[in-house]
Amino acid sequence: MTHESIDATLWPARRDPTLDWLVNETTGERFLDRVFLELCRRLEAAGLPLLRAVMILQIDNPQWAGVRVLWRRGAADVEARMAGFDARLGPSYLVSPTHDIHEGAPEIRARLWATDPADDPYPLYADLRDEGVTDYVAWPLRFTLGRRNVVTFATDRPGGFAEADVALLADLMPALALVADVRVKNRLARTLLDTYVGPHAGEAILNGATRRGSGFTVEAAIVVVDLRGFTAISDLWPRDDVIALLNDYFDALSEPIEAHGGEILKFMGDGLLAIFPDDAQAAIAAVAGIRAAMADLNVRRIAEGREPLGYGVGVNYGDVMYGNIGSRKRLDFTVIGPAVNIASRLETLTKEVGATALFSAAFVEHTRCGASLRRLGSFPLRGVGQPLDVYTFAEDAAR
Repeated sequence: MTHESIDATLWPARRDPTLDWLVNETTGERFLDRVFLELCRRLEAAGLPLLRAVMILQIDNPQWAGVRVLWRRGAADVEARMAGFDARLGPSYLVSPTHDIHEGAPEIRARLWATDPADDPYPLYADLRDEGVTDYVAWPLRFTLGRRNVVTFATDRPGGFAEADVALLADLMPALALVADVRVKNRLARTLLDTYVGPHAGEAILNGATRRGSGFTVEAAIVVVDLRGFTAISDLWPRDDVIALLNDYFDALSEPIEAHGGEILKFMGDGLLAIFPDDAQAAIAAVAGIRAAMADLNVRRIAEGREPLGYGVGVNYGDVMYGNIGSRKRLDFTVIGPAVNIASRLETLTKEVGATALFSAAFVEHTRCGASLRRLGSFPLRGVGQPLDVYTFAEDAAR
């Protein structure tokens, strides 16, 4: 590589202790907001007259489109505010420096002390003036694959930033972009794993459980849930209505499970597999929560003139193998074992006995929850050698 092939704009014009710290001493800090907080403190300690600094990041998250991290002089910590997917639809974004940086502007500078408020191109400038800002500068944080995020700095010093101050901040941008890019992608990896395999499995994968066959045995409560009549619904309903129904249904299942410490391992068409590895007793509260949430959902559906949804829940307790299963190139991090099969058979049995939830004797014996459940009887289950004692909620047993 010749010197002429190197983009000179990527290199700082001068050596600086803050830049050295940013490049060499931040590798041990996992969280970007902590890096940004320390960066602002160091700049302030070095004599830069910062009043506020903002970092605006686009993130890949099922619930949020971005995050805004704000530092103010004298604050003990930064403020982080999440932005929804509709944030880019309003005028506060469409007429803003952030929008123009996203669209390709290389820099936006506003010497507010020397300009007429009537000429302000952005409504944001009026708010900055109210805060006492005299000078404002915004730059893109250029991530890999062309993604542009934004960082801004503002001062209240009379006369604004000195040109040396702006030059120092500009020198920091490539290094800050690299530091931020790595941490945003690390957070993305965790978010994607939490979203698609759950936090326990995600943590195991990040810790190196990526080989086929790797895993471990855990004792856990296993919960299997299935929707009734989904085949007919999917055949007769428009696609978007089916998707909306499934989203409402899975919300009703997921929120109680997660609230009580369960981990959803997978959605299986119209079904769900979850485990409670830390507190099997919590599975009872989670199933009770599912029943309440589904009752609320059916009340809404009936009010809308729709049929209520039927469902079944099977709950068992036992040892399961928790790990990677699949082909050489495509793996699934899940649980397998006889305990999972029994939970699935119990869910199927709910159709025959008319109960919404069935619990195995193994679950009842482990959790000692017999007082809150009623024995329904002994039933043969497909693939299981001996008939098993089965329990349900008292109100189901009385039917």
